[in-house]
Amino acid sequence: MRGFDSYLTFQKLEVFCTVVELGSVTRAADRLCIAQPVVTAHLRSMEARLGYALVARSGRNIALTDAGERVYRWAAEVISRTREIERELAGLEKGSAGSAVVATSMSVGSYSLPPIISAFHREHAEGLVTVQISNPQAAVDATRIGGCDFAMILLASTHDLDGLKAIPLWEEDLLLVCAPSSQWVSAAPQDVDLLAVPFISTPKNLARRELEDMQLRKYGLETRKVVMELGHPEAMKHMVRQDIGLSFMLACSVRDDVRRGDLVVVERPDMEMKIPVYLVHRDDKRFSAYQAALVEFVLKASRR
Repeated sequence: MRGFDSYLTFQKLEVFCTVVELGSVTRAADRLCIAQPVVTAHLRSMEARLGYALVARSGRNIALTDAGERVYRWAAEVISRTREIERELAGLEKGSAGSAVVATSMSVGSYSLPPIISAFHREHAEGLVTVQISNPQAAVDATRIGGCDFAMILLASTHDLDGLKAIPLWEEDLLLVCAPSSQWVSAAPQDVDLLAVPFISTPKNLARRELEDMQLRKYGLETRKVVMELGHPEAMKHMVRQDIGLSFMLACSVRDDVRRGDLVVVERPDMEMKIPVYLVHRDDKRFSAYQAALVEFVLKASRR
């Protein structure tokens, strides 16, 4: 096709990354609102410029070649860093306005962060805050490559923080909760046999589970009967309300449920457990005025 040069333009990188992330040229064309032949032309132009095939057909979808994997990691970082500097420069021009992207984990992003962001917005109504909720590792990765301006997450010992700064914000209580009139807590709470009752927890590959298990090991609970693993606190609470089992959950995620009487805290004075929340950013990160104001607002909120 005419009009498609061999230079690696930013648009080509965006098209390539969209194809990779959606796994389809057709879906990428729909997402970008351009014709499918245009998407294909961009891919072929990149391959011609680099001298390597980047994608291959895999059934109805596309898969990356070895060269494509390397190019995708590089292209994704270029796009993230470009958007990051655009946010910073926009903040310089707009003064108190601007934009910020915050990456966060499920519980923090669903329960602790919204009140802080809404309070900040009341003081900076002209700005835009985007919150990306995923998992701590994805948030750390986004922080490192510029996909976000900073992250607010739970940190596990497995996280690589090279080149990053982690600032402690607050500690979340880890509470043992059950359904009202639970069959598993018929005796006094301190007499509940935690080795025998069933538990609802998060999957083992999540930082949240690692931090929970680490806390429990301090009290000699090396093993327990986990009967269900769920990746979202709302799903976990549903199973607890159905009395499938008990669950250790962050206080921020069950506060309203306990107040309504939908869940009950199993008081265990002998097991006081807390999990810290951190603000993470790159060591070399230069915040715009708007982003710096948001960071300072979060730090003040955490001290309160």
